[in-house]
Amino acid sequence: MTEPTATPAVPTPADAAAVADLRARVAAAFPGVRADLEALVRVPSVSNADFDQAHVAASAEHVARLLGAAGLPEVQILSVERPDGTPGAPAVVARRPAPAGAPTVLLYAHHDVQPPGAREDWDTEPFEPTERDGRLYGRGSADDKAGVVAHLGALRVLGDELGVGVTVFVEGEEEVGSPSFTRFLHTYADLLRADVIVVADSSNWKIGVPGLTTSLRGLVDLEVEVAVLDHAVHSGMFGGPVLDAVTLLSRLIATLHDDAGDVAVEGLVSAADPTVDYDEAAFRADASVLDGVTLAGTGPLTARLWARPTIAVIGLDAPRVATASNTIAPKATAKLSMRIAPGQDPAAALAALRAHLEGHAPFGARVTVRDGELGKPFQAPADSAAMQAARAAFADAWGTEPVDIGIGGSIPFIADLLEVYPDAAILVTGVEDPDSRAHGANESVHLGELERVVLAEALLLARLAG
Repeated sequence: MTEPTATPAVPTPADAAAVADLRARVAAAFPGVRADLEALVRVPSVSNADFDQAHVAASAEHVARLLGAAGLPEVQILSVERPDGTPGAPAVVARRPAPAGAPTVLLYAHHDVQPPGAREDWDTEPFEPTERDGRLYGRGSADDKAGVVAHLGALRVLGDELGVGVTVFVEGEEEVGSPSFTRFLHTYADLLRADVIVVADSSNWKIGVPGLTTSLRGLVDLEVEVAVLDHAVHSGMFGGPVLDAVTLLSRLIATLHDDAGDVAVEGLVSAADPTVDYDEAAFRADASVLDGVTLAGTGPLTARLWARPTIAVIGLDAPRVATASNTIAPKATAKLSMRIAPGQDPAAALAALRAHLEGHAPFGARVTVRDGELGKPFQAPADSAAMQAARAAFADAWGTEPVDIGIGGSIPFIADLLEVYPDAAILVTGVEDPDSRAHGANESVHLGELERVVLAEALLLARLAG
């Protein structure tokens, strides 16, 4: 990080009076922050190609207007082509140059959202923000439009007293895997260059206790097809000597875990166990585990969640129950999602999983593997100057020390950021909590936590300036 040579207008908030002043300013600004979040949630900016992409464009324009009104003089809506030649989704980039000698901070969030899913699973309309019991419900309320307005709120509170340069980068296709991110980053490398990068797309430990994300698992996905017949045949006439493809695919999937539920694929690595653990009762409640269901795997829950590989079946192509006939299914396909531990090379993990699937073909069935997405894991240094500033800011905002957490999910583009900006310090923060239900029905953000996040980011920017 560049050492500033000028005294910032906002003093480093190392004393209670400075923190109290910023807290009061955030409280005064928060009704506007909430109103902006509600307006953004009403824009159904689903980046999945099966949905109307005009809403994604409208969302980008809305974000651009908000950032311009927040005092950022340079605001652009930009995009690049994806690797397949199709247009990338619109991203918003807004900048305010750094004062002489001060560092530049890149604030990342994304304005696109997941599809809402079945309407009957929601208690209220997915794109109509609704408050219940201190939480604001709606698709994108937590992931990640809350991240967008957290940046806005911090910038508004600091105003002309902002002592650092700021670039706000609000992506428009994170929920579909950021296909144009790498090309975008290389195309606009100078525009996005920063000393510190704050990625606001993670979670906190729990309500009232902040978290700093120090590790993320990587991602490998693929499709595996099991074929046993050239075409479907009568199950009464031919059943017995030939097992259907769904049964054989199920037997193949069953080889991926041992009897305890740990992943049984050779060649995968695990990271060190975290120093903090997750109370089992709290986990079962947060994950909505049904009574009587035994948790899978061995070792600390946080290790199973953050530091070890996992494999899940996330899709299945097989005859539908509603249209089933008395035939032996000739083939069936599953989509597998594997999360890999920090320290694991994604290509090596993919090769290990492919070798396992091909080597465990049941009854000699034909197994075909089609490679999918790869995403690198992330491990942050815990003692960088930026991390120390973040710890202090979070402790001041919440009144309690933050917990270093891992996240079982993946943010693969962080590896791209590190490749282009190897000297930048990356901080992964977020607004979500264990009950936010990101990607699911009844997604929500806790409004009290969102206000603390705005305060924490304002404190962080002031500390980075000082």
